[in-house]
Amino acid sequence: MNASPSKLQQLRDLSVVVADTGDYDAIKRLKPVDCTTNPTLVKKALDLPVYADLIEEHLAWARAQGGGEALVDDVVDRLTVGVGARLAGLIPGRVSTEVDADQAYDTAATVAKARKFVRMYAEQGIGRDRILIKVASTWEGVEAARQLQAEGIDCNLTLIFNPTQAIACAEAGAFLISPFVGRILDWYVAHGQAPANIDEDPGVVFVRGVYAEFKRRGSPTVVMGASFRSTAQIEALAGCDRLTISPDLLEKLDRDHGPLPRKLSPGAADAVTAAPVTAESFAAAIEADPMAKEKLATGIEIFAKDLAALRATIREKLAG
Repeated sequence: MNASPSKLQQLRDLSVVVADTGDYDAIKRLKPVDCTTNPTLVKKALDLPVYADLIEEHLAWARAQGGGEALVDDVVDRLTVGVGARLAGLIPGRVSTEVDADQAYDTAATVAKARKFVRMYAEQGIGRDRILIKVASTWEGVEAARQLQAEGIDCNLTLIFNPTQAIACAEAGAFLISPFVGRILDWYVAHGQAPANIDEDPGVVFVRGVYAEFKRRGSPTVVMGASFRSTAQIEALAGCDRLTISPDLLEKLDRDHGPLPRKLSPGAADAVTAAPVTAESFAAAIEADPMAKEKLATGIEIFAKDLAALRATIREKLAG
């Protein structure tokens, strides 16, 4: 037996480890602090025996209401919260729960759905201190987070690809942001700009820069690196506030017993102030950044497609 701690054990001492999955068995086995749920993960859950009773319960409820298209969304919401509630029973921390991606450009709809999720979790005995509302980081999403945070509803602002976008989220008081390391790398590789080494990986460079700026500003917003393509990217961000990692990469880290040095450390905050991000400066920053513009739009599109697929599956089951 290897006496030295695994890289996963070492990482837990440097960063809060979050599981980027809704896989019940994986979470049970890997014991992350936080986890996440979204339409993709809920759709996968439909095939897992552990959720069979939950699915049947909500389908039976909808059939008893007479079925119909309006109930499809309700069943999706009930399943989302139901899966989230089950996962909350496995972890000490929070479950990130995604607001409908097709509402990413609608502040009022995002706020309404977030409030609905908070009510539904409360009905399951799960307080708002156990959940994060995951919102796409459009300007409308940032404004929704500003409102929700003022109400004491903590938000995870996701699909972060640009520094101005990240700062806008912090200025809105977001509890947490999720910069997407792997998707940033993907874009540069697809455009013929593969990095020579991990320290030049554009996703790693981006998260290091955001982390440093947030600490310099004294911002309490948590930086959570997401969307990893390799353990090397994770190791290069050891010390980041949180890291959300897929089960396969968590397993790889758990099998590796090499040393894992800290790469990110908070420096002293300074008193330098900057003009706050506005809707206009936010839009200009995204427009001037081809990678961020493309990845934000396609990220929302992918999430929306996954939600549409989940709704279609529920529609079929209700009709069956």
